[in-house]
Formats: sequence, C-alpha cells, structure tokens
Amino acid sequence: MTPLRLTWVQPEDLLGHELTQATQDGREPSAIAARWRAAGGPEAPPRAGASPTPTSPYLRVLAEDLLDELADLPSRLADHEPTDLARIRAHCPNWPSPAAGNRAAGAARVGAGGTPQTPGCAPTPTSAPTQASLEAAWLGRAAGCLLGKPVEKLPLQGIRALAQATGNWPLHTWFTAKGVPEDLTHAHPWNKRSAPTSLAENIDGMPEDDDLNYPLLNTLLIQRHGRDFTTTDVARLWLDELPAGRTFTAERIAYRNLLTGIEPPRTARHRNPFREWIGALIRADVHGWTNPGDPAAAAEQAHRDATLTHTANGVYAAMFTAATIAEAATGRSDVHACLRTGLTVVPPGSRLAEAVRHAVQLARTTEDFDSVVDELHTTHRTYHWVHAIPNTALIAAALTHGDGDFSGSICRAVSGGWDTDSNGATAGSIAGLLAGSPAAIPDRWTTPLKNRLATSIADFNGTGFDTLAQLTHQLTRREAPRP
Repeated sequence: MTPLRLTWVQPEDLLGHELTQATQDGREPSAIAARWRAAGGPEAPPRAGASPTPTSPYLRVLAEDLLDELADLPSRLADHEPTDLARIRAHCPNWPSPAAGNRAAGAARVGAGGTPQTPGCAPTPTSAPTQASLEAAWLGRAAGCLLGKPVEKLPLQGIRALAQATGNWPLHTWFTAKGVPEDLTHAHPWNKRSAPTSLAENIDGMPEDDDLNYPLLNTLLIQRHGRDFTTTDVARLWLDELPAGRTFTAERIAYRNLLTGIEPPRTARHRNPFREWIGALIRADVHGWTNPGDPAAAAEQAHRDATLTHTANGVYAAMFTAATIAEAATGRSDVHACLRTGLTVVPPGSRLAEAVRHAVQLARTTEDFDSVVDELHTTHRTYHWVHAIPNTALIAAALTHGDGDFSGSICRAVSGGWDTDSNGATAGSIAGLLAGSPAAIPDRWTTPLKNRLATSIADFNGTGFDTLAQLTHQLTRREAPRP
C-alpha cells in the first residue's frame, strides 16, 4: 500500500522549515539542527509541502520533540517584532488616527518610509468605495491570481524562459503552452494542478483558488459577525465553511491545531513553522475594502484575522495590505500614497518594513523591472518562496513600478516569481480598486473570467463578480456626512 503523504503537516517535514524560521527570527537552532542531522533527519522539502518518501517512526517522534524545543528558544528579535496589537501600535510612531476620513490627507503627509512631512490637520469626510470600484477590485484579484497560477512554484529563470518562448516578455498577457518547445516544458513544467484551467487556451471562468476563497470567507465573516468579529469567530467560520483540504501552510497547521483542541492565538504558534509566510496577507482585502479611509481599523481587523495562523511579520504583511487597500478605497490617493499609508501600521524596525522600503526605493530608481526583481531575489535568497517578507516586498515593488497601471502591476508582480498567483492577486486587487471600474481594466483580463468563479466555500460557487461587489458594498462602512 502506498503511504499517504499529507502536505504541510508531517512533523519530519515541518522540522526543517522550523530550523530555518528559528534562524530568521533571531533564535539559535544550531545544536538542535545538529541532533536532527545526526539522526538522519532530512532537510525541508524545497518547494512542495511534503518530502517524497516516508521517514522512520523514530524520526517522526524526534521531530515532534525538537519542534517543541525550538519553540522554547529565546529570540533576539522578539522585542522588535511583536505580535500583540498594543505592542505593534507602540512601535509605530505614525500609527494612523482612528478618525474616519483622515486617511487621504494623512497619506499625503507621510514620506517614504513613513516619515511625517507636516503637522496633522483636521479629519475630512470619507465616502465609501463605489460598487463599480469593488467589482474592479474583485476582478483584478481574480485576473492577477489566474495569470500567476500556471507558473506557481517555478523558479524565476523558468518563468522568464516560458514567457520568452512565446514572445510574451516583458510579460503582458496570459501564459500559453502553444509554441513552447517540449524540452523547455520538461525542464520547467507548468503547475500541474493549474495548467488545465489557467493557460490562455484553457481559461473558462475563474477556477477555485485559495486567493479567492479567503475573501469569500471574510465576506461571510463580516456578514455574520460584523467588523467587531473575534479571532475565535474566524476559527468557527473556518470549521463551518472551509474544507480542510483547501488550506495550505500556516492555515493547514492552524486548522489541525483547532481540531486537536488548541485555541487561538496558540493555533498560530504550535508546531507552525509557516507563521511568517504569506497566508494572512491573502486574507486581508475585505478588511481594507470595508474600512475606506480608516487604515487603522482595517489593520486591526486584519490583525484579528491573521493571529489565528500567523505571528510577527506574517501578521504585519496582512496589516500592511489591509491599510494600503483602505487608503485605495477612498479613491483619492495614488498607489504611492497608499503604500506609504500601509507602512504606518508596520513596526518600522521590522524585517518586513525594511524589505518594503527597500523594494519601493529600488522600483522608484530602477528603470528595468527585471533588474529590480534580480536584486530582490538576491537580497531575500534565504527565504522560502512562500514567505511573507520577499513576497510583500515584490508586491510593493510591482505596484510602485507599475505606477497605477493595471496590466503593468499584475504582470510585474507575476513576472517577479515566488508566490506568483498570490502576488498577482493582491497587486490586481489594489490596482483594480484604483482603476475604479471594470471598464478601466483591459478586456483581455476580464472577458475570459466570464463573470463566474468556482469555489467550495458556502454557496458561492458560480457567483459573478458583480454580485460579489454588491455583497461587499453592503458591508462597507459609510460615514455620516459632516457639517
């Protein structure tokens, strides 16, 4: 009988990832690493969620023990990268005022890196985003995700070679297998789960993807619990509506922890080496859409969601994204002001803030985006391809370099590699929202979607993006007019 190899949960596969995470977050794991290697323990799977062959029962037990030992090691970065919201706010000197309507003016006063430019001024009214702009955001998220799906997990050189083989470089449209030499697809095979639905010749509506499932879940979350939901509310909703097999990395670990009786926020920490990866970021859009002009409230919602599964930089990535989108939802700020606003809710001394500042500066001063990407890959070469830090940096660079252009933004995000579908989705959501309406997005991105998405979440399967925009618009906070 062939053994069942479950991805993202087996202790012997998690241990290698936790050793890397420990090094990155300021712990000293060398003694534990030596014990693991002396026992014959394998390295972490480099790209997949499980090693190809089973290990001995002894190694599994040892891995469980070592995961717990690693969790007890002190971190020299703990004081600089907190997860508790009050401590995060204490680290952020430019944390935005909770007064709704102050964001557009505030963003204009924030310089690169989150430095205030002028004293504060009185709040101004903020209007909710239009239903059309929310539809553009949903469509943008879907199109960017779908663009990146066929090349997810591929190395950067493979993505470039496949696109170049069909004259699609710099990337400007969907990937296609037509005209690609056989030896190239053998060296760099398309993502086997996505190619049947995501190559240009195969697209027929939006296929299911976790990058769309989570915004659907968070739409349900706010419908049922309002914007004052708790992390426990998120957990209950997942158990009710999210199939376990549709979770990955940190989300799968947290789901497993819930099923064993572990409660949040410990669900994010217990034997979870993926707690600083990208999963919380891809759940952040609805928190921004429903708090136009109030990035503080958006970030706080994202924090309550993210801490079910993530800590520190994994949480910051979600807060940054939510705050950026909350600013974009006002319709009064360009993409650069939105990104600056996003940084105000991230501890400026954290690795994520440093990575975003570096990426934005690179994109502002480098004409060739391939050169930007090469520098980012060199800088972040020690991080896993799903880690929040390099991926958030790439999203910020793509949006900065794209300068508000929808096609340019999603194509840059996907062409930069790493978690291609997630990066394309977030860049597409922000660029679509800023575009303001579906008509502002080129037809080549929206027509193949056929106003239809597939999902296993609740009764959303087959729902149109116009309907999703209507539902989201109903959840969006509207401020009373000010005299």
